[in-house]
This record gives sequence, C-alpha cells and structure tokens, in this order.
Amino acid sequence: MTVKTDHAAKGTRVGFYPGTFDPFTLGHLDIARRACGLVDRLVIGVALNPGKAPRLSVQERCALIAGTVADEGLTQISVVPFETLMVEAAREHAAQFIIRGLRSESDLTSEMPMAAINRRLAPELETFFLTSREEHRLIASSLVRELLAYGGDIRPYVPENIARYLLSRTTERPT
Repeated sequence: MTVKTDHAAKGTRVGFYPGTFDPFTLGHLDIARRACGLVDRLVIGVALNPGKAPRLSVQERCALIAGTVADEGLTQISVVPFETLMVEAAREHAAQFIIRGLRSESDLTSEMPMAAINRRLAPELETFFLTSREEHRLIASSLVRELLAYGGDIRPYVPENIARYLLSRTTERPT
C-alpha cells in the first residue's frame, strides 16, 4: 500500500524505517511506535529483496503492516514498497532520518558499515538507532518463520492480524 503525502512541508520531520519485514514482528512494531515519538511522519519502507527469498510477497507484507498500523491507530505511519537503494527510497519520501532497530551487539556490527555507506551516499540523511526493548530482543523474523514451519505458536511474536494471516495459510512442513 503506497500512501503519497506532501512530507516536504516546512518543519515536518520524516523518518524512513526500511526492512524486509518477513514477517513484521512485535519488535518491529515497537521500533515503529517509538520512532513516531521522534518524527512527525514515519514511512515504513518494505524492501523487495529477492536475495532473501521472502516467504511473503512485498504486496502481502505491505498490506499486513498497513493493517497492523491501522489497528494500532498509528495514523502518522505510511507503508510503501521499494526496490531501489534505501537512500533513494528515503529521498523519494522526503525523509530526513533513517530509523534502524538494534537487538544486539551483532546488529550494531552489521548496521554501522551500512550507516557509513548511507552517510556517504546521502549526507543529508541522519541514521537513528533504536535499541529493542528487553521483551523483544530475541524476536527475529527468521525465527518466526522457523516456528511457523514447524507448527509452533507465533502469536507471542507478531501482531494479531499477521498471526491470523500466516496461520491461515500454513499447511506445509519442512522435510
């Protein structure tokens, strides 16, 4: 779901929160909610990254995230797909800030070089790192996908609408 708005209004702080979000977890939702306290508008950018072999299509991920933010009443968030360099997508949506979530020291280790490259490519964009709350620190989309594949309970880790959707279409088991 693409929502186009004029973010270039004087004084509007726009953040761009990129990710694959396959699926969007409660940890992602918490980062998005907290980022809304830092910016006037938050654009969640859902990456089309075929190299990661996502379980859900980019359209499904966008629709599910849009449903989640609507359920949460987060009207300052829009959800858009992108398949360009992240900084190009952020610029397209007039963002001044890139929002990234960190669960662990290893996340920081991988995020720092990306932030440095982004700074070189787009010096006008500032990267904000938000650390996960303790209760979300162990949630990873890859673990949710694995739980789902083996019939585990994913409901403690993803928003309710996403759990319903994923559980309704899960019939295969790994071999």
